[in-house]
Amino acid sequence: MTDLCFESAASLTRQIRAGDLSPVEVVDAYLARIEERNERTNAYVHLVEADAREAAREAEDALTRGDDPGALCGLPVAIKDLFETAGIQTTFGSKPLGAYVPDEDALEVARVKAAGGIVLGKTNTSEFGHVAITDNELFGTSGTPYAPEYTAGGSSGGSAAAVADGMAPLALGSDAGGSIRIPASCCGIFGLKPSFGRVPHRSRPDGFIDAWPFVHSGPLTRTVEDAALAMDVLAGPEAHDPFSIPAPEGSYLSALDQPVSDLTVAYSPDMEAFTVADSVRAIADETAEKFEEAGMTVERADPAFSEFWDEVEDAARTLFQARVSWTVEHSEEAFGVDLAEHGDDLSPAFGAMAHLGKKQSMMALSEANAVRTKVVDALADFFAEYDLLLTPTMGTPPFERGIYGPEEIDGEEIDPYTGWYLTLPFNLTGHPAASVPAGAVDARPVGMQVVGRRHADDVVLAACRAFEKVASWHAHRPPN
Repeated sequence: MTDLCFESAASLTRQIRAGDLSPVEVVDAYLARIEERNERTNAYVHLVEADAREAAREAEDALTRGDDPGALCGLPVAIKDLFETAGIQTTFGSKPLGAYVPDEDALEVARVKAAGGIVLGKTNTSEFGHVAITDNELFGTSGTPYAPEYTAGGSSGGSAAAVADGMAPLALGSDAGGSIRIPASCCGIFGLKPSFGRVPHRSRPDGFIDAWPFVHSGPLTRTVEDAALAMDVLAGPEAHDPFSIPAPEGSYLSALDQPVSDLTVAYSPDMEAFTVADSVRAIADETAEKFEEAGMTVERADPAFSEFWDEVEDAARTLFQARVSWTVEHSEEAFGVDLAEHGDDLSPAFGAMAHLGKKQSMMALSEANAVRTKVVDALADFFAEYDLLLTPTMGTPPFERGIYGPEEIDGEEIDPYTGWYLTLPFNLTGHPAASVPAGAVDARPVGMQVVGRRHADDVVLAACRAFEKVASWHAHRPPN
């Protein structure tokens, strides 16, 4: 059963369709694995065993009848606790919302279910995803299954840990500053932040809040093929999302086979704006060489926003604070609970961000977006010359659980909240970006970020698939 739990999602769906595996058998195997392993990492915070088994029986009956079971075909799926799930506890990692049960599924969850996916449960997150670790006052912190005393990253750390430790073949995550890519790096798996609007999201009561900064939904998987499988289900326009974009021609699965030999790739170990540990830089250097080995042309180059990076950090801070403050101010309308009346139960950093966000003016937000525009222009010029950009996903290997981040890297002081990950620029611009497993430092995984031109998700996936064939990371498993 352990081997089954480390099968790829694509392999499981093929075997289920062929009748070699039953959905009931698969769901039972994952539930057993969760019971055995979840305590190590604190990946899941809420399971729906009875519902999952019932859905598996229904999927099995559908297959027996010869019905089309959907692309995910009885596949167990883990859902980050920032996605609303009808009839299932959805806390957003917030203690005051410990009893909140939505009436509707988030669009992403609805698409998973419509494609035959089976929800196993909800995975841990930071409170409303406000920081890049996975820790909250309700459920505590999550660790990487490769070294559980170290962080799983965040805010989709529970989803990443579940996939990495064979407790789900596929998980949903969301990413406002790196929250898919950071935990993918920490947990040694693949994580894709699609182009903004590629996977629609229905935010209410404000349908435009996901632009403060750009918030993306996407898959966390063990293989690139599995992510493409998920994207074929998740992507596509939705009338209720004003930012959703048309579906691309063809499928993401078929895009995996497109040639990569004509791609020119820029490699930047720090984008001249970030502090990166020597141990991480060494792994990134080797990984860039493997992209060349996979057939791509790799050159050393940096995007030109280092000169104004302090402005970028200030702009991002303004946007995040305003977003958090808005969430608190409108929480009663959205969830039936006024978070402002539960200040003592909020995470300290979340409460502080909400307080500071109240002071932000429309002029400050406009100035922040003007700075974002400078990043957009810098990347537009950069990607006029290069098809892809490679950087480390994080400047450090996973650090100890229980802190927001390290205060220094190799003796150089950094901001412990934001100074250790290289993912934020691409949430300000909406470019597609992924994290691929690149290596490890003392058993702690290290990821490489792969960034593409706007809307070129297919190119990112194809390049990552070509690298995967060289690196073969999907064969790795956490220790027992």
